[in-house]
Amino acid sequence: MSDEINKKVIDIFSNKNLSPEKVKFYAGFNYVRIDKDSNGNKFNSEHLIKYSQKCHYIVRVMRKYKGETVLYNYDVPNEDLLRFMKHFENNTLDGTIIEIDKYFPEDSA
Repeated sequence: MSDEINKKVIDIFSNKNLSPEKVKFYAGFNYVRIDKDSNGNKFNSEHLIKYSQKCHYIVRVMRKYKGETVLYNYDVPNEDLLRFMKHFENNTLDGTIIEIDKYFPEDSA
């Protein structure tokens, strides 16, 4: 998703005086539905799927190690993100998730 759309969504959540039509609530979370991209075009599911398959996340997890606070940085492909999060739910992995950053491996040089 473009940075412009991300900024607009963050601005919507930051604005406390919004009409209830914009921000909805479901399953314990606020959300905003986006119907078109920043150019006014409808989304193409094939393009979004291709985009998601290229995407990876660096998940930064804080833990205590030998009495010190340390960060573990996990490289998690998009298709494995939910499985990764499930490990926290099942206590296979522990710690505090500090940040989740999106990146594309081919962009790294």
